[in-house]
Amino acid sequence: MRIIISAGVVTAALVLTGCASSTSSDGPASGPTTGTTVTSCGTELSVPSPPERAVTLEQGATEVMLALGLQDRMIGTSYLTDAVAPEWSDAYAGIPVLADQYPTTEQLREADPDFVYSMRASAFASEAAGNRQELVDLGVPAYLSANDCEDQTLIPDEVGFDAILDEVSDVARVFGVEERGRALVAEQRATLDEVTAAAADTGEPSVVWLYSSVNGAPVVAGANGLADTMGSVAGATNAFADLDAQWGETSWDEIAQRDPDVIVVADLTRGLPGDSADDKIDQLRSDAVTKGLRAVQDDHLVPVPATELDPSVRSIDALETVFTALTEYSEERR
Repeated sequence: MRIIISAGVVTAALVLTGCASSTSSDGPASGPTTGTTVTSCGTELSVPSPPERAVTLEQGATEVMLALGLQDRMIGTSYLTDAVAPEWSDAYAGIPVLADQYPTTEQLREADPDFVYSMRASAFASEAAGNRQELVDLGVPAYLSANDCEDQTLIPDEVGFDAILDEVSDVARVFGVEERGRALVAEQRATLDEVTAAAADTGEPSVVWLYSSVNGAPVVAGANGLADTMGSVAGATNAFADLDAQWGETSWDEIAQRDPDVIVVADLTRGLPGDSADDKIDQLRSDAVTKGLRAVQDDHLVPVPATELDPSVRSIDALETVFTALTEYSEERR
């Protein structure tokens, strides 16, 4: 599932799935007066008019909406895994939080949304907000990211930045703010162009992407997820490219055997022991197995908010952070 984006492939041209049939201009409350249709994980969603009472079920969806300036269309949100990005914190503060984690079916229906959005399939579990198809059958369009369909056979083989940007375009079209969507997509594609053009200079250092270490077993990025894609775009090799998973458990001994040049450390703020980047870095520096690693000895430990390592509108920020670290690593080696 890896994507390797070369300079000849990533362009600033906005070739986005499903957008050709929509035209509108953006004003504070402008949008198409007629409905639109989008397909989400195999489900066709009919949206009769731009939603005014949207609910987002987790942080990734919330931040897509905020990045598009749609906070005035949101009547509820839920489930933060990290702090909201500073540029959106004021907008986020004005949106009601329905639940600390996922809202229940009852909480969601009590909010009476006209659009529901999540980047995680777990939000639509029976013990969470309820079955997505049931919402659709009730006339509430429920959009789920292509990165995490309920039916995993529907997840594209190449899930990465293109899928994220297609999703931004879908949401912008649904809410009648296509110009905002085009501007955001163009900005992120420009960053992809810049990183891709310079990636050959990094020297392809090996990277371990360390997500968590709850219960003692480290969880690292394998070959099938966005972290691996980021590494390919930024000019790195994944030390666990042989792991057939987006994220999977390994051991500290195995990490030590692979002795990476750089370790990207996810900063989780959910409060469990070992979740923060500081906790992980302290463990790497003190553990007898890992304190001798090249990345630890040379201080090539790169903290990144965990939210940015999952597919989201902020993943481009993680790409920039990692690319900067790889460039610094390369310069030190010259």
